[in-house]
Amino acid sequence: MTDTIQNLKNEAIELLQKLIAVPSFSKKEDKTAAVIADFLTAKGIPVNRSGNNVWARNKHFDAAKPTLLLNSHHDTVKPNPGYTRDPFQAEIIDGKLYGLGSNDAGGTLVSLIATFVYFYDVPGLSYNIVLAATAEEEISGTGGIEQVWNDLPKIECAIVGEPTLCEAAVAEKGLMVLDCVSMGKAGHAAREEGVNAIYQALDDIDWLRSYQFPKISQTLGKVKMSVTVIQAGQAHNQVPAECRFTVDVRVTDAYTLEEVLAVIKNNVICDVKPRSLRLRSSGIDKKHPLINAVNMLQLRQYGSPTTSDQALIPVPSIKLGPGDSARSHSADEFIYIDEIRKGIDLYIQLIRNL
Repeated sequence: MTDTIQNLKNEAIELLQKLIAVPSFSKKEDKTAAVIADFLTAKGIPVNRSGNNVWARNKHFDAAKPTLLLNSHHDTVKPNPGYTRDPFQAEIIDGKLYGLGSNDAGGTLVSLIATFVYFYDVPGLSYNIVLAATAEEEISGTGGIEQVWNDLPKIECAIVGEPTLCEAAVAEKGLMVLDCVSMGKAGHAAREEGVNAIYQALDDIDWLRSYQFPKISQTLGKVKMSVTVIQAGQAHNQVPAECRFTVDVRVTDAYTLEEVLAVIKNNVICDVKPRSLRLRSSGIDKKHPLINAVNMLQLRQYGSPTTSDQALIPVPSIKLGPGDSARSHSADEFIYIDEIRKGIDLYIQLIRNL
């Protein structure tokens, strides 16, 4: 069995090199979907595909048993302008595999694929395993995990593959983006006329900056609101009639998105419209079997401030994988080869612990 794992590790690294060589920007992942499907098909594993999402289930799937989902994404952002090497050239130098998407989330994806292959034809498991390599994660698009979710068998819980230094994110903040408009009245700046929309917006922005939601999550801390974009005015001598600004709201599991939105609307004068209410916070019970399995491995547990497909998966989940989030979207992105090898070992042991 050790030789089998070793072979899987080598194949996972080779698969990642193939994926890096194929551009897979969000909404344009058809070619990497084909690479993943071909890899699984060559292993004798029947493959299902919905759009650019690829999924498969273990050989001895039994609908009477609970199902564990292994999920990661194969889309990437566009290359950082600071790249000094070809982002699509998968080079291994000094133990590092370079290339766009190598760390986010190629390393975790191929590690989960190798883990799925390892367990694929194991008989007598007390649970099913489903693999889903999904699209559009980097843009939180509707053509990713959301699109394929209803095609999957009923899922009880999930491991979401993201670069976490192989530590377990047991909760994740949700994201709500608000488009706000403060209305004034145009007038000449030299005369006492008009109502300045920028000044109107300042009071609301000050409230957003200073307000503290009273409930604090044990794992995720405080709800965080940040004004990140502002636009107003057309000329130096005209009092602006409109000021638009954008608010990035990171919501903990202490509140629903709707609850946070209601508090904001009750305390500001401007018009507030959320872009969506899809990217919800997530958490998992401390007594859940996944957490028991994590505890057996003595992995560090933490609450993640960043958003992933975990926000769109409506069942208990953890976020876990090789690689370092600090390297994501950076120039000359890389992952250590040893991180992938250790990640596969970790996933296999975690699933055994279930």
